[in-house]
Amino acid sequence: MKRPVVAFAGMTHLGLVSSAAIASAGFETICFDNDAKLIVSLAKGQLPIAEADLAELIKANGARQKFTSSVSDIARCDVVYAASDIASDAEGRSDTSVLTGLIDLIVPAIPPEAAFVVLSQVEPGFTRALKSPPLDRRYYQVETLVFGRAVEHATKPERYILGCDDPRQPLHPGLKVVLDAFNCPILPMRYESAELAKISINCCLVASISVANTLAELCEAIGADWAEIAPALKLDRRIGQFAYLTPGLGIAGGNLERDLATARRLAAANGTDAGVVEAWTRNSRHRRDWAARTISREVLARKPAATIAVWGLAYKENTHSVKNSPALATIAQLNGARIRAHDPVVPISAVVSPNVEGFGDPLTAATSADALMILTPWPDYGRIAPADISKVLSGRIVLDPYAVLDAGAATQAGLCYYTLGRRAVRAT
Repeated sequence: MKRPVVAFAGMTHLGLVSSAAIASAGFETICFDNDAKLIVSLAKGQLPIAEADLAELIKANGARQKFTSSVSDIARCDVVYAASDIASDAEGRSDTSVLTGLIDLIVPAIPPEAAFVVLSQVEPGFTRALKSPPLDRRYYQVETLVFGRAVEHATKPERYILGCDDPRQPLHPGLKVVLDAFNCPILPMRYESAELAKISINCCLVASISVANTLAELCEAIGADWAEIAPALKLDRRIGQFAYLTPGLGIAGGNLERDLATARRLAAANGTDAGVVEAWTRNSRHRRDWAARTISREVLARKPAATIAVWGLAYKENTHSVKNSPALATIAQLNGARIRAHDPVVPISAVVSPNVEGFGDPLTAATSADALMILTPWPDYGRIAPADISKVLSGRIVLDPYAVLDAGAATQAGLCYYTLGRRAVRAT
């Protein structure tokens, strides 16, 4: 068969990254969004998101990746993805209205022989409940978007999980050609299994995160060091070298929280037990507030109007997203403190507080502050010498939950250094 032409509808984070990956594999790729202004910006190389290597990949794709606001361009495509981001509220409930509106818009333009694939994350039952296209051409593909590493995961996928009406039947030939180009396992399964597979993956990640956070906190109390323990776990075949065992400030970003909330709702609706999921959620919220608890105890208890420098506002490094950001949650709890903040990507307008001032340079933000909190592990922060931090800080306390700085160098510079998974090291 001729090489398929692939369309992606919805030029949000998921659609942009996924379409760029498909185009990089040599496929002509049509990128549709009905926001004409967005399409004009994308055609100029102006991206609405921060994602490592994405701009370079799109530029390298050149004419293979075409941006359009004309839905009629989908009519010549062999495989059509619906790939808009799915927003969730504070309780982890998904809003699929944008996706359903997009599907209603593009389905009339899809050729009768083309495969249609829902790539956006949806709850079990969504794909089968769609009225069209027919079941034998309708698929659900589990998305692999990892903020900050999305291009790597999209261009080098570990596997494809594909929901079908009948997984025993051959895949649509055009879709199979596209997926085969990435030389990884393809796992066909019924729609509901694929939709629940994404939630299952995230629950396993949350379990690892919860183990790391629970035991790392115990290390802080008894004098053990989690950084010494984690390598031993990775050498256990039952856990593995790629286990998610780095402690952090709870679960952030939105997707993991959404899947926990979905699992709780499905369990409640079907009379199954989700107590462990509720425990993971409580553990995450407890760990998220580590920085606020520590800075309140060590600084604000004696100086309520202290000046606190905050490096990092994004929920993780290499992304612009502040969805459920531990940094913003921490700042919201520091009533009365003056905040001097820096983030290399996120604008200060993302912080809703009159006591926050933004700076374009991290050391300037730290100047004359009573303490520093590094709440997003941007690589650039790790390249700043602790001695330089010590020179500009008024106080001595540094909270570095992700161990961006070298602990030994920090204490040698006269700083009181706090990180996750080990006891605080106080300068003498």
